[in-house]
Amino acid sequence: MIKRKQIRIGIDARFYGPKQKGLGRYVQKLVENLEKVDIRAIRWPNAFGHRIAEYRFIIFLRRENWNEYQPSNSNFKKVLADYPWYSLQEQFFMPFKIRQQKVDLMHFPHFNVPIFYNQPFVITIHDLILKKFPTRRASTLGPIRYWLKNLAYDSVIKSAIKRAKKIIAVSKYTKEDILKYFDVESDKIKVIYEGSPKPNIRAIRRLNVFGHRMAEYSPYLLYVGNAYPHKNLERLISTFKGLVKEKKNLKLVLVGELDYFYQRLQKISPAQVVFTDFVSDQELVKLYQNASLYVFPSLCEGFGLPPLEAMTYNLPVVCSKNSCLPEILGQAAIYFDPENTDDMVDKIKKVLDNKKLQKKLIFQGKETIKKYSWHKMAKETLEVYKSNL
Repeated sequence: MIKRKQIRIGIDARFYGPKQKGLGRYVQKLVENLEKVDIRAIRWPNAFGHRIAEYRFIIFLRRENWNEYQPSNSNFKKVLADYPWYSLQEQFFMPFKIRQQKVDLMHFPHFNVPIFYNQPFVITIHDLILKKFPTRRASTLGPIRYWLKNLAYDSVIKSAIKRAKKIIAVSKYTKEDILKYFDVESDKIKVIYEGSPKPNIRAIRRLNVFGHRMAEYSPYLLYVGNAYPHKNLERLISTFKGLVKEKKNLKLVLVGELDYFYQRLQKISPAQVVFTDFVSDQELVKLYQNASLYVFPSLCEGFGLPPLEAMTYNLPVVCSKNSCLPEILGQAAIYFDPENTDDMVDKIKKVLDNKKLQKKLIFQGKETIKKYSWHKMAKETLEVYKSNL
């Protein structure tokens, strides 16, 4: 006799897609690769014969990213949950929406688990930057609203970590931070590395129709990402001012949408610092391919996707020795103290002036990115689901 049971796993994919940067990419790659993982029925004998568990995935999306995800696996279904992140609607209506779908286990890929959700769930913690760098310079809010926001953050993440059946950390460094700041058993936390970015083949193929806007920049250092204070770009600009005293033709190209934080940096930057604003995929590929090196001065990261992405374009990397970066990048980067501009200048010059070292870093970068796979990440995450049902 065979009995069938349908197990429904929910994924909060309201962050799904590239517009949400690192977190959006994580959610997108998780869902895409879970669709490719073997989730066929699992059989195990019991006193009444064999039982078959059929996994069904419920993907919760917002209206703005609804069309970005089209299920390619019949076991996946998308459901509209158009509640803004960190909102009262999220707290009150999201739990009701999940219960409507009769979810057996929910995965929240961020800390914003509704306080009133009382069913089994797992959570992914990417970093504790808001805990480690609670500065109002990282926000456009006034002092009172910022204080209230921080209070809410502390309450929500503490509650989520306490109530979760399992916590996924994206690096050993993040796991150690969780253990440091919260009262939680080490066995409750599972480290699952993210995947390595892949070169944008479509953009590369279209380069032949793209104008050579980058020629005017060369030679240049490249940074791609946001300009939040923990990214340490103010100190990078100070470092660059020291570099151009000797290397007068050098430029620093900062790639990122010209938001409040980038506009603030523009006011303190010399003319040799280029702010690109948003760039197309083709422009970004060209920027990677023509840069002298990639520089990443961040004070804190949970995993460190940006320097890995630079490595996929055969770009030598010079970066901060802080947080998870040595753990993730290993010998594929030259590290500096991100709080010491003299050290930053020395290490950047060391790579710029040494072609042999550049080739060595490029080779080691190619080897390093082989260690990380989104497919492997999805398989390991599925095992977490299975063991916590």
